[in-house]
Amino acid sequence: MAHSVRRDAPELPDFSLLKRLARDQLIYLLEQLPGRKDLFIEADLMSPLDRIANVTTLKQHDVDKLYKVEYKPIVSTSDQTVRGCFLYPLTNWFPFADVVNADKAFGRFRRYKIIFSPQKFYSCENLLEEQGIFGDVTTDEWSFYLLPLDDDIISLELPEFFRDNFLEGDQRWVRTAGSALHLLHSVYGPFSKLYGIGRCSKMAYESWREQVEEGEQRARQAEIGNVFLIDRDVDLVTPLCSQVVYEGLVDDIFRIKCGCVEFGPDVTSSDKSIKVMLNSQDKVFNEIRNEHFSQVFGFLSQKARNLQTAYDKRSGMDIKQMKTFVSEELKGLKQEHRLLSLHIGASESMMKRKTKQDFQELLKTEHSLLEGFEIRECISYIEEHINRQVSMVESMRLLCLLSLTENGLLPKDYRSLKAQFLQSYGIDHLLTFSNLKQLGLLVEQQPGETLTVMESRVGKLVNDKTAGKLTDAFSSLAKKSNFRALGRRLNLVPKSDEEYDLRVPRDMAYIFSGAYIPLSCKLIEQVLERDGWTGLEEVTRMLNGHEFAVTAGSNGSDARVKTDSQRIILVMFLGGCTFSEISALRFLGREKGLKFIVVTTAITNSARLLESMLDNHA
Repeated sequence: MAHSVRRDAPELPDFSLLKRLARDQLIYLLEQLPGRKDLFIEADLMSPLDRIANVTTLKQHDVDKLYKVEYKPIVSTSDQTVRGCFLYPLTNWFPFADVVNADKAFGRFRRYKIIFSPQKFYSCENLLEEQGIFGDVTTDEWSFYLLPLDDDIISLELPEFFRDNFLEGDQRWVRTAGSALHLLHSVYGPFSKLYGIGRCSKMAYESWREQVEEGEQRARQAEIGNVFLIDRDVDLVTPLCSQVVYEGLVDDIFRIKCGCVEFGPDVTSSDKSIKVMLNSQDKVFNEIRNEHFSQVFGFLSQKARNLQTAYDKRSGMDIKQMKTFVSEELKGLKQEHRLLSLHIGASESMMKRKTKQDFQELLKTEHSLLEGFEIRECISYIEEHINRQVSMVESMRLLCLLSLTENGLLPKDYRSLKAQFLQSYGIDHLLTFSNLKQLGLLVEQQPGETLTVMESRVGKLVNDKTAGKLTDAFSSLAKKSNFRALGRRLNLVPKSDEEYDLRVPRDMAYIFSGAYIPLSCKLIEQVLERDGWTGLEEVTRMLNGHEFAVTAGSNGSDARVKTDSQRIILVMFLGGCTFSEISALRFLGREKGLKFIVVTTAITNSARLLESMLDNHA
């Protein structure tokens, strides 16, 4: 199943150091409170903490008991208490106050420490003051910025970034993103060039520059060449498309969390659920993770036959050969057999679910929306989806995809679909519609703003040489996607009359069955090819600007033959990244002899993105 490789790809840096740094810092913070202690961990921190410092490590540093903080009173039995806490969203309900106040009432005097992660905000201390416990506790900060999920995926584990920044306008996490970039820069050497697009990306870059100027510079070997920063709201279409590469589909159906997935009895063929780490160490998974789902079954079947052949070698072996087989091969074969069984079970489970939901019909509708064909039929399909009360988030996803690809809905369609949605799923989603509108995910076309009119306005602005900065007229298009025009300029939607062979992908469109090349990945490809934004001015204006390209340092970029570090590209997604985009960048890397490292505020998909928009999110 291997794709063609144009040239040898460079070796990736070793990111295990990031885990060690985070673990060492946490241990240092814990040891500042000597003796036995209880550790109260906020639910969202449980999975990342488990990847960095497991229970054994914590016990070695006098952590007596661990508690998962939920919305109920908590009781501590230890003489001392440490609270590891990720305080967002901040609410008036703060469980640690229960512990302190209960101890006060019973005349118990303990030492308390609250560790905020990844940052301690001024508002955190305000909340402690409101709760009346500010003077009873010490506070600290566990600046855990980056969690390596795999050889080429690093997450900030900030799923709230998207809503906070793009909907609420809360920029508290921008400095966190800048600090994450600074950490990578400090550990893995100087970057040669940085490119970016989006308001948030520009602020994160500026935050990083400030931190570089403030800190001392140490000469070190560069391990990463170029950096690309991109805001999630630059491309909202891609995360709303159904994922059909294996890893993306597993995430859509089973929800991968912190690189782990829990497969239930329908996958394990037993009465137990199994938690599985999904990364490149799983040899079976590593070979199918980026493949289109239609190709996976054939691969797994061939793998099963090969495995059986390896087992069958035992017949006819003499004692010495059998001993060698058992000591050198059997353990590996058994492990591979176990993983193979799980992935076959997962594939069968996904096939059953997708058949039930009439997946092919759904994909056909999505592809029609992307191509701009048979829009009335698509609207009828969406109406049927809503009226049958199929998954509310699925219906919302299709509405948003329709709006984004058509640059807004006609007023009569908007009113009709909104009324049907509220009637089917509840009037309480009125605020959700307001959120979607504010973000530009689901909007109503204004009179005189048909697609053709809007495109001509954009064209006029682009051709107007006096438009040195964004004009008022262009700013009014800020929440419009301009998807059709962008699709034509960047060739995002391949011609449908050409047969697309998914066994031998010819471009990044394979991740969506040949129907669409993700805008985010196409932008990255174009900028790297052009070494900047020159020639893409029309595209950047349609994306509302905020693009930049800066030379940060020199580490061989002027040499005719690029060094290994120059062929390693770090892409930071601010607001989340999908597994489909990661697969597309891996494909691009194989074609160009590059290696991409994806750094993201969180792994996202259509469900996660839209659930963050729900009115009851907080």
